[in-house]
Amino acid sequence: MQIQINTSNGIENKEALERWADTEMRQTLARFAAEVTRVEIHLSDENHTASGGADKRCAMEARLAGHQPLAVSHHAGGLDEAFRGAAEKLKRALDSTLGRLYGHRHRDSIRKDGDAVVE
Repeated sequence: MQIQINTSNGIENKEALERWADTEMRQTLARFAAEVTRVEIHLSDENHTASGGADKRCAMEARLAGHQPLAVSHHAGGLDEAFRGAAEKLKRALDSTLGRLYGHRHRDSIRKDGDAVVE
């Protein structure tokens, strides 16, 4: 799984932030590593000249092998909060999407042999 991290001009300490985000993302999406080919992360400070409010934004896009990409975003007061919020949203979206695609194939039927309805 490739992880690409992009930051806006208002973000300080980019290298440390990028290393941290890469590690966190690999841990968060470890169980999806076989299906996810690439994750793009965009961290930005939408109002870097003023302080306060939920002006930090993290947008994430996951590319799935053979499927449409999934995109999420999260706004928060800090980059850490924005990143973690977007990571959780992406994890839920992947779980939901991949669960629908693959979950039904590996489940047993809820019907027992004697439960069949005959009309």
